[in-house]
Amino acid sequence: MDRKKHKWTFRARFRRHAFGWRSQSAITRIKEAVAEIRKTARKDPVLGAEGAVLLLEKLSPALEHVDSSSGAIGTAVNNAIETLVPIIAGAPADDSLRDTWLDRLWAAVEEDVMPYIELLPEYWGELCVTRQRASYWADGFIDTVRLVWSRERKAGEGYFKGTSACLSALFSAGRHEEILELLDLAPHTFWHYRQWGVKALAAMGRKADAIRYAEDSRDDYSSPVAISRACEEILLSSGMVEEAYRRYAIEANQKTTYLATFRAIARKYPDKSASDILHDLVASTPGNEGKWFAAAKSAGLYKEAIELANRAPCDPRTLTRAARDMAAEEPRFAVEAGMAALRWLTRGYGYEITGLDVLAAYDHTMKAAQNAGCEAETLGRIRKLVAGEDHGERFVAKILGPERGLR
Repeated sequence: MDRKKHKWTFRARFRRHAFGWRSQSAITRIKEAVAEIRKTARKDPVLGAEGAVLLLEKLSPALEHVDSSSGAIGTAVNNAIETLVPIIAGAPADDSLRDTWLDRLWAAVEEDVMPYIELLPEYWGELCVTRQRASYWADGFIDTVRLVWSRERKAGEGYFKGTSACLSALFSAGRHEEILELLDLAPHTFWHYRQWGVKALAAMGRKADAIRYAEDSRDDYSSPVAISRACEEILLSSGMVEEAYRRYAIEANQKTTYLATFRAIARKYPDKSASDILHDLVASTPGNEGKWFAAAKSAGLYKEAIELANRAPCDPRTLTRAARDMAAEEPRFAVEAGMAALRWLTRGYGYEITGLDVLAAYDHTMKAAQNAGCEAETLGRIRKLVAGEDHGERFVAKILGPERGLR
C-alpha cells in the first residue's frame, strides 16, 4: 500500500482555522478522526500511526479560533492524544520513519500557539519507543531545561515546552538519578514536573521515598487527586492494600458523580465490602449523606440507601427513578424511596421542579405500594405529608390536591 497517497477523510476537515468559536462541531470532528485512525490502524498499524501523526499536526492550527473556556475542547484533544500515542508507539515502523514522526510531532508542539496539544510532551518517552532514542532526545532538551530554570530562579521568568518531554524521555531512558538531579534545580514544586521524580524513585525501588516526595509536592497549585492517585498506585504495587485504602482511596478515586466514585473504589478494592466502602465515603462528606443514595442502591444496600435519603437532602428525581425502577423487584424499598422523594419535594428541594415531577413521585410510590400490599397505609402517609407541607406556596399540595384528591 502506498501510504503517502492514502486519502484521509479528516485531512480536509482540519484545515487551518477550519472551525469557528463554537466547540461542539470541532469535538465531533475530533472523535470522527480518531475513530477513522483507529479503524485504519487495526488493518495497517503503520498507516494508522501516520494518520495519528498527521492529525496531531493539524489539531492546533484548525482549532485556533475555538472557544476553549469551558474546557470541553481541551478534554476532547487530551482524550485524542491518549488514544493516538499508543497507536504511534506501537506501530512496527523502522528507525528512519519513527525519527521522522518525532521530528514532525515536535515541530507541531513548538507551533502549538494556544496551546492545545501541550499534553503530548508528557508522552515523549513512550513515543521514542527505545531507550537509545529516548536518551538522544533527553540530551537534546536537558541543557535548555537547566538554563531556563536557572533564569527563572534569578529573574522570576522562563518557560520551555520541552521540560515535560525531557523528563519523560529521561524516564524512558532509565536515567532516573538525572531526573532527581534536574528537579532539584526547579524553581517551583509543580506536581506537573515532580510526578517524574515520584516515578523515578518508584522505578529505583525507593517506594517510601517516592511517597514522601509526592507528599512534599502538595501545594495550592497541584492536584491533590493526582498526587493521591500516584501514592495509591505505589502502595498497591507493593501489596500494601490496606494502607493504600486507608490513606488514599477516597481522594485518589474522585469522579464526577458520587456513584462513579463509589464504583471506582469498589472495583479497585474488591476485598473491601460495599458496606464498609459506603460507610467511609459517607463519613468523608458530612452534610451530604443523601448524595450517596444511588451508590447504596447500586450495591443492593437498600436499608442504608433509605437511611441516607432521609438523613440529608437527596435529589427527588433520583429517588423517584428508584421508586419506578424497583417497584416490582423491591417494592418496600421503592415505597420508601418514593416517600423520601415526596418529603424533599414538600421541603422545596430539587432543581427546576415541575408538576410532572410531583405526579411522577406520587404515582410510582403508589404503584410500589400496590405491589407491596401496603397501598392504604402509604396513601395515609402521603396525605399526612402533604397536609403538613408548609414550604413556600405549598406547591406539592397544589399539584396533588386537584390531580389526586389530596389536600
